[in-house]
Amino acid sequence: MNDIRVLFSGAKGRMGQALLPGLRAAEGIDVVAETDVDDDLAAAIRDSRADVVVDFTAPAAAMPNARAILAAGAAGVIGTTGFSAADLDALEAQATAAGRGLLIAPNFSLGMILLQRFAEEAVKHFPRVEIVETHHEGKLDAPSGTAVRTAERLAAAGAATGPASSDVARGSDVDGVRVHSRRLPGIQAQQDVVFAADAETLTLSHHALARDCYLAGVIAAVRGMPGRVGLLRGLEPILFESA
Repeated sequence: MNDIRVLFSGAKGRMGQALLPGLRAAEGIDVVAETDVDDDLAAAIRDSRADVVVDFTAPAAAMPNARAILAAGAAGVIGTTGFSAADLDALEAQATAAGRGLLIAPNFSLGMILLQRFAEEAVKHFPRVEIVETHHEGKLDAPSGTAVRTAERLAAAGAATGPASSDVARGSDVDGVRVHSRRLPGIQAQQDVVFAADAETLTLSHHALARDCYLAGVIAAVRGMPGRVGLLRGLEPILFESA
């Protein structure tokens, strides 16, 4: 079987610098091209004959890059956030029409994905829940895409709406789940999901100590994309499809 030909978009960014060494060393993956700001992504895909594009860029570039990946004939693994529901619907239609696969995930940490899965089980028994997410000071969005996705999944799994409040000190309201954001130096990423009931609490906590923790998820995504058609919203279909 031939190696999967990968183009990395955002190669000079923090994620690119952290992930590229591991991708280059991964069995069955051949990093054939790298692009960054101001490069012609579609032309690079065609010139390199990339099978899969891994994209970690900026929110403003996320939608144009996703469209370019599909139009150029590649599959995509996108870790950039900032897509609206309408964006995702449009990309699903484009991916299906193109006969290509596109995976968009707010987080590639295996530990975080497991935390979300465990949280969906816990909320059935502890419906009152709040999320506290902490990131480095360079993190632009608040709450993070990962925290928003966690809150959406908890709401869908039966989280109970907390006390009504318009006070910003109570955090953001995501489908009735309160999400509190902190931006501090010396921290990569941390998320705590706090459940409470009469006389007890349960906290699920995940700490990303370095960007290296995302590598295993990105490699799994790259290996899982060839032959897929349509949009995958998160890494879970690849990790748990045979579970």
